[in-house]
Amino acid sequence: MRTATVAAAVVALAAVTASPAFAINTYNAVPAPERTEVGALVATWDNDDNPATPDRVDWVCSGTMVDADTFLTAAHCVDGFASNVKFYVSLLQDVQGALDAATGTPAQKAAAVGVPGTAHGDPAYPGNSADSHDIAVVELPAKQMASRWSFTPATLPTAGKLDTMSPKALDATEYTVVGYGTEEAKRGPGGHTHPGGGVRMKAPLGFNALNNTWLRLSMNESQGNGGACYGDSGGPNFATIDGKRVLVATTITGDAPCYATNVVYRLDAPSARSFLTPFVALP
Repeated sequence: MRTATVAAAVVALAAVTASPAFAINTYNAVPAPERTEVGALVATWDNDDNPATPDRVDWVCSGTMVDADTFLTAAHCVDGFASNVKFYVSLLQDVQGALDAATGTPAQKAAAVGVPGTAHGDPAYPGNSADSHDIAVVELPAKQMASRWSFTPATLPTAGKLDTMSPKALDATEYTVVGYGTEEAKRGPGGHTHPGGGVRMKAPLGFNALNNTWLRLSMNESQGNGGACYGDSGGPNFATIDGKRVLVATTITGDAPCYATNVVYRLDAPSARSFLTPFVALP
């Protein structure tokens, strides 16, 4: 799955069932400072077996505020860490730059860029190919979030909204992916690398296919599309429906070089709505 942005974070988030989650690639992509509801998931964890002193901090995934205190992301972004991991959410435009500039311990750096929260993954994750249950939230203190950032939570879809749309309507819909992920694969002497990441970007997508829990979106450069890459996991895929921006799905996986397809988890499907019900008021 398109999980982590930094090579070390990819290792830390290796407990996934598909190819790792992407970030926004560079072709047909632009910065997204206006998407203030979209944030980065930052984690501190321990490498020296001393839980009192976390010695790593990285941003690891993307996600979206869906109300004042709920950050929506992917289950594979919060699963597989050691028990002493702590998660933070940052709504900064350039999270990597802020981490690079921060001083102090990993915990102090994480607190400088984000607000700490409690992660809850779908207990049915990793599910199966028909329904991965790859969805999670991070519960946050609303007052702390409001004191640091101004944002309008994303609008979630009504139940089965995409199923009510004709193939023609789905094909004509404007889709936008947002996230902090890396660039598409670059070929070099040592093989493919995925540079960049850590800055909130957006790119247009085209419709490819729809099934019960998955929406597949085209990242074809020649058609004017961009797409997601490593570190974009959990981040939003918006659709403009009836003139309104709706958060219809979250980035989960795609092709390894980040050239072709963004495979995203539907938020209008019964399993996603069932998981979200205790955390956020659904339309």
